[in-house]
Amino acid sequence: MIVCILSDSHDNLKLLEAAVAEASLRGAEAVIHCGDVVAPSTLKVTRQFELPVHVIHGNNTGDQFTLHRMAEKSNGQLNYYGQDAGIEMSGKKIFIVHYPHYAEAMATTGEWDMVCCGHDHKTRIEWLENIKGSKTVLVNPGTVAGIGAPATFIMADLDKMEFEIVELDLAGILKTGS
Repeated sequence: MIVCILSDSHDNLKLLEAAVAEASLRGAEAVIHCGDVVAPSTLKVTRQFELPVHVIHGNNTGDQFTLHRMAEKSNGQLNYYGQDAGIEMSGKKIFIVHYPHYAEAMATTGEWDMVCCGHDHKTRIEWLENIKGSKTVLVNPGTVAGIGAPATFIMADLDKMEFEIVELDLAGILKTGS
């Protein structure tokens, strides 16, 4: 299963739409948003791609009530979990949280195959040792809005556990990646 992992869209409709459009072209079957959507209406640009979107709120929570209502009315396309989430995709246990320090702690438990976070706008893919003697991948896609850092998202192949950082220019045009 191929998924698009992104974070920190901060109401940037154009770059969020460009990222999900590119991910869709690359075969994404779902989107994981690691927080800081801000205004729930920002997520409306993802509807056209008909991909399930899994989202948490982050520290710029915006209107949580409206986000819950949008999720209720989306027929399963929008899945809003609140502060964090534990989900399963393609047989992989995935934990989603906004804060990197919380993500690192969850990765070390060995309970998750992948832990996704955002917040610091720093792209990171790192395999961390866990207490069960194996490794858990920590994935931080940076900021899709390009705030203080390049506009990035990550494509993940969950079956192969392979990851690719994709960068957009600030106009929303694919800049790097294959």
